Amino acid sequence: MSEVRQAPDQIPKLKLLIKIFLLIGFLVLINYGGGLVVHHLNLQLWPEHEHLMMTMLWLSIGVYILWMAMPFVPGIELGLALMVMLDPQGVVLIYVCTVLSLLLSFAIGRLIPLKAFARFLGWLHLSKARDLMLTLEPLSPQQRFDVLLQSAPSKILPFLLKHRYLMIALILNLPGNALIGGGGGIGLIAGMSRLYTFPRYFLLISVAITPLPLLFLAGK
Repeated sequence: MSEVRQAPDQIPKLKLLIKIFLLIGFLVLINYGGGLVVHHLNLQLWPEHEHLMMTMLWLSIGVYILWMAMPFVPGIELGLALMVMLDPQGVVLIYVCTVLSLLLSFAIGRLIPLKAFARFLGWLHLSKARDLMLTLEPLSPQQRFDVLLQSAPSKILPFLLKHRYLMIALILNLPGNALIGGGGGIGLIAGMSRLYTFPRYFLLISVAITPLPLLFLAGK
């Protein structure tokens, strides 16, 4: 009796599905952890807990900066919880912490070589994206920009590349942007791409994240 063998192309597809489920599970776990943090921050601080106020405040701020710097994390919910806890006087503090977290993710992105990101794309069997990253890795920022323009499959991508600073400002204020990477993911990709200079990126995020604090203050 002939032995039934599995088709060769079914094994890679099965591996890809397992990897996708693992990645989705990891992202869900991160978001669930963020929800727990927000829940604990919403606890009432009664007068007898005043001696713990400063400890909890600085701990929350440290967690917020690190949390916002992580990709696919709904950091906006944690920021709102801190704003409510601190009242209007703390809005400026949360604004500064948000800027710091976005700068942190940008700096981490600068430290990640595109070869490492290409290996991750290869792990997900995204061979075309992996090859593109390997092509861009040895190039200068201007050369990377030119290659991306030339290899763009449609007219939309060149428009996005030419207005890349404006697009980051829009995405940062897009509801539910955690699904496409969140502030941390956006900063990470911006840093890895080397298409954004630090001074312009700093100025961009300093202005781009002002709508939420201003709306919060206006509602008080």
